[in-house]
Amino acid sequence: MEDVNVIKLPTTEERKTAKKRTRAPKFNPKEEEEKRRRNVQCVSVLGEEDSSVKLLEELVFGAEEQLLERLGEEDVAEQTGSLLVEDGDDESGESEAEDAARLQRRPIRAAAWVDEDDDREEEVDMKHRYRRDLIRGDAESTMTKEKLQQRMREQFQKAMGGTPSWAESSVKKKKKKKKAADDDDDEKEEDDDEDEELLRRTGNFVGSSDSLPSGVLRMKKCLHANSARPSEDRLTTVQFHPSAQVVMTAGLDQSVSLFQVDGKTNPKIQSIHLERFPVHRAQFSVDGETVIATSLKNKMFYVYDMMEGRVTPVHTIRGLNEARVKEFSVCPEGGTLLLTGTKGYLHLLTLKTKEVVSSLKINGDVSGVAFSPDGSKVFANSEDGEVYVWDLRSSRCVNRFPDDGCVKGTSIAASRNGQYLACGSESGVVNIYSQEACLNSANPRPLRAVMNLLTSATALTFNPSSEILAIASRADDEAIRLVHLPSLSVFSNFPVSKRKIVYRASCLDFSPHSGFFSLANNKGHAPLFRLLHYKDF
Repeated sequence: MEDVNVIKLPTTEERKTAKKRTRAPKFNPKEEEEKRRRNVQCVSVLGEEDSSVKLLEELVFGAEEQLLERLGEEDVAEQTGSLLVEDGDDESGESEAEDAARLQRRPIRAAAWVDEDDDREEEVDMKHRYRRDLIRGDAESTMTKEKLQQRMREQFQKAMGGTPSWAESSVKKKKKKKKAADDDDDEKEEDDDEDEELLRRTGNFVGSSDSLPSGVLRMKKCLHANSARPSEDRLTTVQFHPSAQVVMTAGLDQSVSLFQVDGKTNPKIQSIHLERFPVHRAQFSVDGETVIATSLKNKMFYVYDMMEGRVTPVHTIRGLNEARVKEFSVCPEGGTLLLTGTKGYLHLLTLKTKEVVSSLKINGDVSGVAFSPDGSKVFANSEDGEVYVWDLRSSRCVNRFPDDGCVKGTSIAASRNGQYLACGSESGVVNIYSQEACLNSANPRPLRAVMNLLTSATALTFNPSSEILAIASRADDEAIRLVHLPSLSVFSNFPVSKRKIVYRASCLDFSPHSGFFSLANNKGHAPLFRLLHYKDF
């Protein structure tokens, strides 16, 4: 017979004895107070320094025996856990079922990581700055994920004016279309009345309210503006009529021509020949009824009355002590010209009497002039790199400032809305200023320095809406750029062509509503471009 190991279970008395041995000592306040009193009495026996240190240790840690007892108590508690019983328990009535119940009541430790997707009912803190606008009262400090999603969906639909069409089901779309078809007949008459009222208030032309985008300028290349009569020599002038759908070209072939602009055939209206008078500059009057033309080496100039078809030469100008009349500008208020003389002189000439009424003087030669929108002030760019601001009514210089970084000025232009002033230099840099700063500051800083030209910036022109600035140099082929003024950036797609179509541009202009853009080049052509953003001529 094999040996069998017999395990003897402890009796009830033995279990009680074992529990008493492992039970943690009970904390007795009276005994602790007695021990503290005895320790305080011992302080007087010890030295003053040792006694204070000893007292501090006892107050913080207790006596050495107490510290060891407490450490032993914690160790025993960790080993026995909830199996230890209190003194007041009925030890005789304990059973295995009671032990199992105590095990179930043991504290459960929190998980180290919780997946949010596993807890659908997790509350979301709504006090966060990104969620504050979704709550509807102080009571909604927290919200479930489902409710938060519903609240966000409602807010989106409210901002969109309802559920967007792409988010609707097919059934809802069919119902909506059916309902719209039923209401169509009733609303048609109301819409017609609203359209008539809109045209009655705004006229027959309703322009685009969208701002011009930057980056790429939508345009279409058209037939040359003067294709019906190309110039035999270099073109010096191209200008659109201020009120009619007409463009004028003039050049060194001694002719001034008018063309109707349609973008397809551009038929010629009229052409005049000026004997031994190569045209250096030609310009419409403010009312568009006459054309003034000057030459290179003559003191005289021509006035062409288009309404009567009469060309009048002006040989003498009273009060003008100049050898020639070459550069000029038409004043916005009409009836007067500002002639550019030599040695820094500017002469104000009235067309009615053909005489000089006043003269202005700056340091250095004048390289360009530009008028303020109301025509009361004139900006004069000097070859010395300075800009002068004159009040024409009082013939007084109201401001003077250096063009930033400019050594020799070559051109100047002012926007029609009174916001920008552009100054060109011999280095090709074009500085764009705030017109208000140029009137009030002695040293204004440019808003942007355009450095896309590598040769002298000889031509500057703003479009009528003051959204585009055209800059060009007649010293190099294809040296022309268009600047988007709201962003002060250059359009990237002009000019872009494998075959040269622009060549050397000497004059630039936009149509009255910016629908067309043209330039005069050294090949006798006036390339024409349709700016698709603008809906009118």
